[in-house]
Amino acid sequence: MANSKTVRSIARGAAICALLAGAAMAEAPVGAPAAAHESGEWQKHEYSFVFMGFTSTYSCDGLADKLKQLLITAGARSDSKAVPGPCASPFGRPDKLARADLTFYTLIPSDTANSAGATPVDAVWKAVAFANHSPRYLAIGDCELVDQFRASVLPMFTTRALDNHITCVPHQESGSNIDLKFDSLTVPAAPPKKQ
Repeated sequence: MANSKTVRSIARGAAICALLAGAAMAEAPVGAPAAAHESGEWQKHEYSFVFMGFTSTYSCDGLADKLKQLLITAGARSDSKAVPGPCASPFGRPDKLARADLTFYTLIPSDTANSAGATPVDAVWKAVAFANHSPRYLAIGDCELVDQFRASVLPMFTTRALDNHITCVPHQESGSNIDLKFDSLTVPAAPPKKQ
């Protein structure tokens, strides 16, 4: 039979556990919805992107690599393609009019799709944010590229809650700021692989 000191220690430990559990539950908003799944359909896009900026220059292959990263981060299907366009400068050399041809798929809600016979896929809204070094491949010198992507490519995505505070100062990085947030309709993230 336990003595009274042991019983009080156990009771005190149970009370502390209950307080910690209550505090942890209080951090999660009550009634916060889980990611609601919807039905979507893939829509194909083809676009010739010609970069026109004042501060940074890209080689055509460098521009294509950066655009592919932006596409996938924004919620495009993982098989997105960005092929360097015809450029005046050779491979790897900056070009004032760098170009890349994009082929990518984005999700549209099934109830707005007009394609008969398309296979619906599971879709969720994903929060996306572009900022200085977030994702890590973005540098402040990419400000004009992100702004042009927002204006010309992002409208091909199904988005909501767009919050644009991009400020690009021509011919200088000082004073420029990448700050773009939105929700994008995309497929759920794959669960991490067990090791």
